[in-house]
Amino acid sequence: MKIGIDIDGVIEDLNQFRLDYGIKFCYEHKIPYEVKEEEYYEKEALSISEEQEELFWNEYLEFYATKYLPKTFVKEVIHTLKEKHEIYIITARNEEGLPPETYGQMQDMVKKWLKENQIEYDKLIFTQKGKLSACLENAIDIMVEDSPKNIAEIDGRIPVLCFDNPYNKKVQGKNITRVYSWYDILNKIENS
Repeated sequence: MKIGIDIDGVIEDLNQFRLDYGIKFCYEHKIPYEVKEEEYYEKEALSISEEQEELFWNEYLEFYATKYLPKTFVKEVIHTLKEKHEIYIITARNEEGLPPETYGQMQDMVKKWLKENQIEYDKLIFTQKGKLSACLENAIDIMVEDSPKNIAEIDGRIPVLCFDNPYNKKVQGKNITRVYSWYDILNKIENS
């Protein structure tokens, strides 16, 4: 089986990062905020302006991409899955949000971060045109995703394991199975 796995919100805890570091950023810059965890993007999730959202990522994206630790049990579960399946990491990570002096370095940052955290994979795919096309082009059998937009796009074509987050609670579909941890992912894949 070919398993597609997203990074942000699945391998890394994007929701906790944006709460911890987003609120810290607002505090340090004296920016009023209101937490709306059901929102996906930081602008809406923290009730900040688009300019403030950009400043937040300019300040923290490099740290998030290079130093922030993966979720609990990611390394172990992906290693176990890789013994029987092919692992395709499919990410929409791009240069947006990086300070200009680091443009062109995101793909290298991601590769280095995956290696340093011992996260194994067969293929790493960077996509800007949506995840469905990458899934179809690589014959992905199941995708582990958290983004409501990506889940809705993929659900009509292939099964999705929706990594539970406050911002995707309302996502529903016939090919969607909600998962709550990395061992839940392992259990659901082994028993499917």
